[in-house]
Amino acid sequence: MTPVIFDLDGTLVDSVPDLQAALNRAFAAEGVAPFDLPTVTSFIGKGMANLVQRGIEARGLDAAAHPRLFQATAAAYEAEPTLRTRLYPGVTEALAALAQAGHPLGICTNKPEGAARLVLDQMGLTPWFQSIVGGGRVALKPDPAPLRLCMAELGADHAIFVGDSEVDADTALAADLPFLLYTEGYRKSPAQDLPQTARFSDFAELPWLVAEQG
Repeated sequence: MTPVIFDLDGTLVDSVPDLQAALNRAFAAEGVAPFDLPTVTSFIGKGMANLVQRGIEARGLDAAAHPRLFQATAAAYEAEPTLRTRLYPGVTEALAALAQAGHPLGICTNKPEGAARLVLDQMGLTPWFQSIVGGGRVALKPDPAPLRLCMAELGADHAIFVGDSEVDADTALAADLPFLLYTEGYRKSPAQDLPQTARFSDFAELPWLVAEQG
């Protein structure tokens, strides 16, 4: 049965409020104004290091502050990774249906892997996944390396990738895999502009979209 691999942030969970809180806590020490939720959402997609870099650029801080601010943001996030995070509606039911149908499931995220595992544990999602690949082991998406690593850990050379963003669409394209776009996440451009096999707004649709791909 074909594996189904998921992005995490913006696909299975709405995590921006906790990322916003962590970023603002770290940047408060620099005496700068906090970031609002839409701004932090616009920073999401290429990992936490990029999130911090975008914050530094937006506030005109010295680039040399990046290592310190990255560590502070990561520590603040790992202290409270799911206080404000919520599952998107229907996620658990969709995962159960896919697993029952025999699809191996994986995670491929740019979130640092330790933080990703914390989120999955605290949201009760870890038992569904036979492979969890996060930032820190190989190159970040849109490089196809983490997606290929996830497939290898699932013992497969093909998979269906489910994500919400331009980065995810480009990753699937680079890996030559079918891409199912969840339209309610952190995408920045019109859904129809992203390369995709199909798109959905309700997780109740996902099991039959996967079944159509075999």
